[in-house]
Amino acid sequence: MADTDLTGRTVLAIVTNYGVEQDELVVPLEHLRERGAVVTLAATTTDDVATLVGDKDPGRSVPVDVTLDDVDPAGFDLLLVPGGTLNADSLRLEETTSRIVRSFTGSGRPVAAICHGPWALVEAGVLGGKTLTSYPSLRTDIRNAGAAEWRDEAVCVDDAEGWRLITSRNPGDLDAFGGAIDEALSAV
Repeated sequence: MADTDLTGRTVLAIVTNYGVEQDELVVPLEHLRERGAVVTLAATTTDDVATLVGDKDPGRSVPVDVTLDDVDPAGFDLLLVPGGTLNADSLRLEETTSRIVRSFTGSGRPVAAICHGPWALVEAGVLGGKTLTSYPSLRTDIRNAGAAEWRDEAVCVDDAEGWRLITSRNPGDLDAFGGAIDEALSAV
């Protein structure tokens, strides 16, 4: 998968402006862009995203392309939802987040979420019948949201319910996560 050409593929990454786990945002963005994908970063405001390392130490600042309220999700092939406890907890409270998630799942386009990122999917009410992984503390929330199963695996890909869901547990799983995203975008 290292040489996967993603030229012409479009990815929308959604975050808040503070608390995103640095590697869960930066590594997939760089991975996808190096392969030719056009990645748009949407956040709560147009201020740079202040990432964190380990949910506590300051990380890199990442420029934002558009606000969540101003982005049209219809023009993208895949939705990327990075984690970071603070980011994910705040992101799921944004009504626009649920609208964006439902736009992707309702049209059968893939969604990739890592670590605490699946909280946005819980809030959007789209996990019924899905099998996925996440940071372990989300397991009960995911089950209560109607997921068929929660697994402790580096990457979980599920095509049930008419849309592909790609999930991973933490930054240690980014290689597997990126490979699964490449595969999904290659099939678009």
